[in-house]
Amino acid sequence: MSGGEAVYEALRALGVEHVFGIVSVHNIPIYDAIHRLGGITPVAVRHEQGALHAADGYARATGRLGVAIASTGPGTTNAMTGLYEAQFASSRVLLITGQVESLYYGKGKGFLHEAEAQLPMLRTVTRRAESVRRTEEIAETIVAVARDIHTGRPAPGAVEIPIDLQYTRAEVDIPHIEGWPRIRPGRDALARAADLLRGARRVLIWAGGGVLASGAEAELQELAESLGAPVVTSANGRGAIPEDHPLALGPLSAHPALQELFDTADVILAVGTRFQAGATRNWSLRWPARLIHIDADPGVIGRNYTADVPVVGDARLALAALARDLADVRMEPAFAARAADLRAAALAQIRREIGPDYAAIMDAIRELAPRDALIVRDATVPAYLWGNRILPVLAPRTSIYPTSAAIGPALPLAIGAAIGAGRPAVVIQGDGGFMLNIAELATAAQYRVPVVVCVFNDRGYGVLRTIEARTFEGRQFGVDLATPDFVQVARGMGVPAEAVDSPATFRAALERGLASAGPCLLDIDMSKLTPMGGLGSPPPKRTPDIAD
Repeated sequence: MSGGEAVYEALRALGVEHVFGIVSVHNIPIYDAIHRLGGITPVAVRHEQGALHAADGYARATGRLGVAIASTGPGTTNAMTGLYEAQFASSRVLLITGQVESLYYGKGKGFLHEAEAQLPMLRTVTRRAESVRRTEEIAETIVAVARDIHTGRPAPGAVEIPIDLQYTRAEVDIPHIEGWPRIRPGRDALARAADLLRGARRVLIWAGGGVLASGAEAELQELAESLGAPVVTSANGRGAIPEDHPLALGPLSAHPALQELFDTADVILAVGTRFQAGATRNWSLRWPARLIHIDADPGVIGRNYTADVPVVGDARLALAALARDLADVRMEPAFAARAADLRAAALAQIRREIGPDYAAIMDAIRELAPRDALIVRDATVPAYLWGNRILPVLAPRTSIYPTSAAIGPALPLAIGAAIGAGRPAVVIQGDGGFMLNIAELATAAQYRVPVVVCVFNDRGYGVLRTIEARTFEGRQFGVDLATPDFVQVARGMGVPAEAVDSPATFRAALERGLASAGPCLLDIDMSKLTPMGGLGSPPPKRTPDIAD
């Protein structure tokens, strides 16, 4: 078979059903094989960054491998931001890219799209990146990198293939794949964890993204219910337990109202988390409790908090074993009841802070969107203040957010997630971030992807506007943007769009958008809504004195 066909056969062996990317002279044999042989749907995005974000969203929403195909040189440099986000989020993403002909590779002759240092560049944002040297090795290399992506804590990977090898025909073996190994936790470590939990009365469970990565939602909920232990999640762990469950506390670990729980718990059981900065108030969150830390990556255990009982292993296997060993153990009921009260107090406080209009918009999203709809947020004020904290997430793999806090990924993340899951996505995006990947509206239109893009429009970078106003004596710079008419832009790309200026018009427009069979855009004029507190409410601009 040709090298392009070898790529196709390897992807089929990996169970790949969609790929995202842009066709190029340095990957065209791969695309030809995909189109000719069938079974894999190529999605043509408008920028390679969007391809990687879409593959990332696909991976997060499905739990399967997300694949992007790019060109060597400029195509791969464009992809780097998407790979960076996938690495930050521990996402199962594979980039397949081209390379110049083997005859010219490494010669520095100035060949088209020459990228001599592409491989070391890729290794800065992947766990494993490989360059193929023989057509016979293409399938084996792709499967080997995919195995590494799936082993332990997920991380993206990349494979570059010189263009001549994509055309060359050779005898190629396609590896047989039966599944990926799970890291089995040690019996002694599990026994120590069970002993510590058996002697506890007030256990608080901290669930991170590793719970979802291992498919351990059922095991987590079983253990929490058996113990009667409340569950706090990280931002990546949202959906590990439905946030309308009586034991669910949501991603509120950093909220002052929950500090009492950390002060009074005697054991914290942390699963699949690295205790990132936001969830721990930049690691200023402290507790007297003893810590059991379960993670497939031994490198994260003890990195930010010292574990009394470290358990290296797969979250699903570890939680299932603990649930069996502790089936007869119950925690102090008053602790869970108090946790529910503190959560209610935190939610009420946040609702007061965001004001009635944004609370009504949030409620409309949750009431109108299906329980399993995808909720995709960008790094924007509405996400920080309510989308990431109190907009309820009710099903696994429905909460997607750029873990690196980059602005811009939300739309392509949502496109990949909606295609993979086959369900609608509601996107919470700021106008500034939206501009970074606005071209992907055309992708959504072309493939009739069911995404409702809610652009919260304050005509600038709201978070930075607030920071500047509070830090630099009211001086503002670089934060006010000449914003296009998003309704007209969307319609010009074939996407239905509406202007929104109140909670009532938002609710009606969202209902229409969710009922449609494809994408739509809602341009929300934030100047017409009751301002949010916190980062959403910058102080008034300072008027200079005559003396100034």
